Amino acid sequence: MKKLLSIRTYKPLLYFMAGIALMGGIWELISWYTKYEIPSPRMTWTVLKEVMQNPMQDDPDYKGIGTKLISSLTRVGIGFGLGSLLAIPIGLLMGSNKIVMNIINPMVQILRPVSPLAWFPLGLAFFQDSPKASIFMIFICSLWPTLINAAFGVSSIPQDHKNVGKAFGFSRWKYITRIMLPYSLPHILTGLRLSIGVAWMVIVAGEMLSGGIGLGYFVWEEGFNGGSVAKILVAIIIIGIVGLLLDMIFIGLQKRFTYAI
Repeated sequence: MKKLLSIRTYKPLLYFMAGIALMGGIWELISWYTKYEIPSPRMTWTVLKEVMQNPMQDDPDYKGIGTKLISSLTRVGIGFGLGSLLAIPIGLLMGSNKIVMNIINPMVQILRPVSPLAWFPLGLAFFQDSPKASIFMIFICSLWPTLINAAFGVSSIPQDHKNVGKAFGFSRWKYITRIMLPYSLPHILTGLRLSIGVAWMVIVAGEMLSGGIGLGYFVWEEGFNGGSVAKILVAIIIIGIVGLLLDMIFIGLQKRFTYAI
């Protein structure tokens, strides 16, 4: 029995390692096929160790990879945070009121498919500042998953739950805190998880356009100014790992907060 539990405990880790090994094997084959114009995993690992030396360096002439990462995370945090503060209440209002849903939903469906890159020039024209324009782009693009999921969560509350609130004479505030929010919270967290993924993906494009010291600009600089392909791969790996960690945080929150009245 203990052996069976042990296998179940470590099975996700084994699957993860198998996936990483498969990706590394494909990467090695691509490197070999391109005659190592695309650096192999071993070559990239060597460059990664070099890049990670003094990662928090913040000199005017050189920024360490840690400094670049913090800059990107700061922009994502601001844009995602502002987007969440707006998306959650609007989503709750849309889900609980059909009139509001019918008014706002067409605007959401028109604006949601717009490419992230289309928002950057608009933000630049409004703020006259590239970093703020990239934050604006993240803010807009991270709105929709949270807003839509929050609205869906509220609109799917069973009628029996609403009847319970009426039977006990719940005030509007008590209904919101005891029924609406607990029931819709898993859906809101799903939206936040999707939104942080979108925000982290968009930051690369935003920093390529806005410049600065973030990871996105680092990729652009290395790729278009005759830089190192290995450093581009290092940046891609770091972006991927950070994206995975952000996703794992929200998966943990989803497991922690389940529906309960």
